[in-house]
Amino acid sequence: MICSMTGFSRHEITKEWGTAVWEIRSVNQRFLETLFRLPEQFRGLEPAIRDRLRKRLQRGKVECALRFSFNEGNVSGITINEELAKQLIHASNWVIQHGADGPVHPVDILRWPGVTSSEEADMDAIQQDMLQGFDTALEEFIQSRKSEGVNMAGLIQNRLAGILEQVAIVKVRMPEIMEWQKERIRSKFADAKIELDEGRVEQEMVMIAQKADVAEELDRLESHVDESKKILEKGGAVGRRLDFMMQEFNREANTLGSKSINTDITQAAVELKVLIEQMREQVQNIE
Repeated sequence: MICSMTGFSRHEITKEWGTAVWEIRSVNQRFLETLFRLPEQFRGLEPAIRDRLRKRLQRGKVECALRFSFNEGNVSGITINEELAKQLIHASNWVIQHGADGPVHPVDILRWPGVTSSEEADMDAIQQDMLQGFDTALEEFIQSRKSEGVNMAGLIQNRLAGILEQVAIVKVRMPEIMEWQKERIRSKFADAKIELDEGRVEQEMVMIAQKADVAEELDRLESHVDESKKILEKGGAVGRRLDFMMQEFNREANTLGSKSINTDITQAAVELKVLIEQMREQVQNIE
């Protein structure tokens, strides 16, 4: 199964300590790029989250955001290191007496490292809840990418079938076109009132047939269709491989158009390029 590089998931966690919401979203990117928006107290989770993403994803620009809210009725009490706070106040007063401007705000004292502390065990438990919630959000996120991938695979399969239809049209029309070209040469000779030399006519037709021979291009188009189907069936991170196949499809379509000696073949070449471009747009979003 193939996966899209675009996806989204949202998972809410509700516990005694409060609520949290994980959101994961991604867009297409040549390589895997991760971006985290976490509250300061959960910055330590970033390495574990990044490791989880790299084990499950290959490509895409992925953004992970966490919103967190404590349940005020269950917040553990804050312990103040009174001795350290007194030393900071004394030091602050001394600085003010020796020329510093303005008083020191009490909140600044409380923000000083070591002045306040809370129970670490509670935060450890909350962080475990956060990781479990992230695992659930990640699984839902991957499923959303897979679901989108199924839709994209169906669209590509339809375009591949369209390419085979155009190839079949050209194969059926080529004998008629060559006969039409032969009659066209005879008509020009007749208009010019030049006596026909059947040997010369055949020589001209051989040269035209060589220039207009598209059998190789048609065979390659069919081969590329088969290979693309195999890639889709194999699944996994196949975006780069499919992108290469789009280049090969384009090359054959361009050659077919350059060899065209009839509007029907030209129209088929144009239709092929439309189908290929439609596939390429989908492939750009495949992991």
